[in-house]
Amino acid sequence: MSVLTRDEAQTRADLLDVHRYTIDLDLTGGDETFDSHTLIAFSARTDGDTFVEVRPAELRSVTLDGHPLDPEALDGNRLPLRNLTAGEHELRVHAAMRYSRTGEGMHRFTDPTDGETYVYTQLFLDDVQRVFAAFDQPDLKAVFELSVRAPQGWTVLANGITEHTGDGHWRAAPTPLISTYLVAVAAGPWHSVRTEHRGLPFGLHCRRSLAPYLDADADELLDVTRACYDRYHEKFDEPYPFDSYDQAFVPEFNAGAMENPGLVTFRDEFVYRSAVTDTERQTRAMVVAHEMAHMWFGDLVTLKWWDDIWLNESFAEYMGYQTLTEATRFTDTWTDFGVTRKSWGYDADQRPSTHPVAPEAVDDTASALLNFDGISYAKGASALRQLVAWLGEKDFLAGINTHFARHRFANATLADFIDSLAAATERDVHAWADAWLRTTGVDTLTPHIAPGEHGTCALTVDRAGSRPHHIAVGLYDRDLGDDGGQLVLRERLHLDLPQDGAHPIGKRPALLLLNDGDLSYAKVRFDPESFETVRKDLSGLPSPLTRAVVWNALRDAVRDGELAPGAYLETARTHLPLETDLAIVQGVLAFAATQITDRYLTPGERPAALATLSELCRDLIRRTEDGDNPGLRLIAVRHRIHVAAHPDTIAAWLADGTVPGGPELDPELRWRVLARLAVLGATDEAAIAAELQRDPSATGQEGAARCRAALPDPDAKARAWAAMFGSDDLSNYLFAATARGFWQPEQADLVREYVPRYYADAVAVAERRGPAIATAVGSDAFPAHAVDADSLRLGEECLRDAAPIPALRRRLVDQLDDLKRALRVRESGQPA
Repeated sequence: MSVLTRDEAQTRADLLDVHRYTIDLDLTGGDETFDSHTLIAFSARTDGDTFVEVRPAELRSVTLDGHPLDPEALDGNRLPLRNLTAGEHELRVHAAMRYSRTGEGMHRFTDPTDGETYVYTQLFLDDVQRVFAAFDQPDLKAVFELSVRAPQGWTVLANGITEHTGDGHWRAAPTPLISTYLVAVAAGPWHSVRTEHRGLPFGLHCRRSLAPYLDADADELLDVTRACYDRYHEKFDEPYPFDSYDQAFVPEFNAGAMENPGLVTFRDEFVYRSAVTDTERQTRAMVVAHEMAHMWFGDLVTLKWWDDIWLNESFAEYMGYQTLTEATRFTDTWTDFGVTRKSWGYDADQRPSTHPVAPEAVDDTASALLNFDGISYAKGASALRQLVAWLGEKDFLAGINTHFARHRFANATLADFIDSLAAATERDVHAWADAWLRTTGVDTLTPHIAPGEHGTCALTVDRAGSRPHHIAVGLYDRDLGDDGGQLVLRERLHLDLPQDGAHPIGKRPALLLLNDGDLSYAKVRFDPESFETVRKDLSGLPSPLTRAVVWNALRDAVRDGELAPGAYLETARTHLPLETDLAIVQGVLAFAATQITDRYLTPGERPAALATLSELCRDLIRRTEDGDNPGLRLIAVRHRIHVAAHPDTIAAWLADGTVPGGPELDPELRWRVLARLAVLGATDEAAIAAELQRDPSATGQEGAARCRAALPDPDAKARAWAAMFGSDDLSNYLFAATARGFWQPEQADLVREYVPRYYADAVAVAERRGPAIATAVGSDAFPAHAVDADSLRLGEECLRDAAPIPALRRRLVDQLDDLKRALRVRESGQPA
């Protein structure tokens, strides 16, 4: 398949205006292919040659202005259109298209619970050509008229309101001008919850087997949807630009969600079958807010080319968190962002694959796909948060509304957006954009406190990096009252960096914290006295967001080899039992268990670390025995399972169906326990099969695949490897589940022979199965436990000699850089 280059897209956009697509899909022809008829009405500005993209199972016929074209002229995914004359044209394409099992194009899924089948499209970034013929680039917007023939009993959802015209035929209302990658269809026997808000149809949809769980959360989901809708209408002058707002929770979805206008698709894990924490509900609500923001940022005004994906994702990320904070009960969303999302950006920005938030040029679509990462989302959102702090929200929103007015239903670039902002302020936003959006890497801010006269001090801040920062500096003193160990905010200073001279701060505080409030994007360090205060009194800081900044600073210090992993664990052991914010507890435990225990510590140090985390989780479980904090208890139980070094306790939980004092083991916890028992060699195939009979759902199938791959048995490992790399039968989710079970630190000797096999097999399966599976191969299936020089050498040889496809190459580059970092941390020898 040929990828579209930026130059090719520009040439085609100069030649063509695309007016309308009339698309007819027939989903009744079996479970392998579907029929696709496309009529494209377009005009050429001058005489010339171009091409249309289509990736068929069979290209049955093509006509241009009533004249047949040879289907054999199809070259890969490109059908040449030669000798076009200036003026109007009609292209008709009839093809059989393949259903996908990897979440790309038209994905087809049969629910093992009840045998019902569902299909849905995921056409981002260039997968529309798997469903219908198109001039597939974002700046050739058009009107889309869609009709679908579906099996009896199915409902068809699309970007516009759909109407059943009889005999399984459905017609969707024509869209406004939108880009090809935003077209959406979801068809099947959906369970639907429908309502209206301000005259607009709202709908929630899921597969029938999840109906009770969607019904249980429908009020919460619709309340969040309505609140965000209303808040965006307060912020934005431009009203919601489409005729309805459906949210479909679909199976085996590769992303968190997709912002199709009028039909947002979400991964259906967001329809909770089992107990979840309030932070997880907040995350779901944030995704709802994020995707709704895209109706303006991305759908109404769309990037011209993929170098400006930040105009979509960074804005939706920032607006999602900010609007959720303003409009719903989830008022601590920026703490969750600081703990879970921001670290994603920091990590990505320190790897060789880093790129600017707004790159100067993205050469082709394959390169563009790699940039949907922690930089485009988390770093970009952090940069916007810093922009609002520097610019002021009033001018920021004025610039946004100017941008919408200038480019509604059209396309825009970074330059267009900066010009819109510049119209709303006297500040030099062009210089700001150059410093923040065109550069890479993370600045590091280090405080220096110098004594002055009469017991006063002055602060200077060293900045390793080049960006200007507007930050708050928190000065905290110890509370000398009866509640010793508490820290009290004396003052929060506001500094612009680089600073002119030292800033007086009065008497020396117990803790000086740079970037208090987390308004900027930078690593921060502590002066020695502040660091001692952190180790002793971190849990005494009054604000969860402040504590999140401190925990991130400790995390960065570990990753940079400046703080011993054991010191981080001891700090967690001391302060996490007193933590009240669930996002912080979850984030700290996740880093401690997956990075420190599994990678940064040597195998000989690992058992003691697991014991420390197990004791910490037991403390949290004891603390929550009164039932006042079920979310904290659930997090503690999950992690107690994850770090169990011996099977007895968790096996007893599984046998009893409950943790003493609660919670009862729902399906998610049962599979979690069984997976850990499999790792420890304390269960077998018979127990896995019995559990799958108890829970035959899609999630149960994934749980069973993970457990089977985790069994410490050579035959089980061989079967799992063959399923992943020896055949192409596994769906995207079953592949990922199998991969997550396969590699276990406890089984390093058992799987040692597979580490050198991984690289050749990974390249081969990625080539065969495409970007979605390549991504899973490079993330879930990577032998991350193998932190040694031999594994690093094998990976570097693969990158040098095997030429993996871009999606896999990017993952391997990142994984190998993380491996190098883990080796450096082990070699740093920092004392605890």
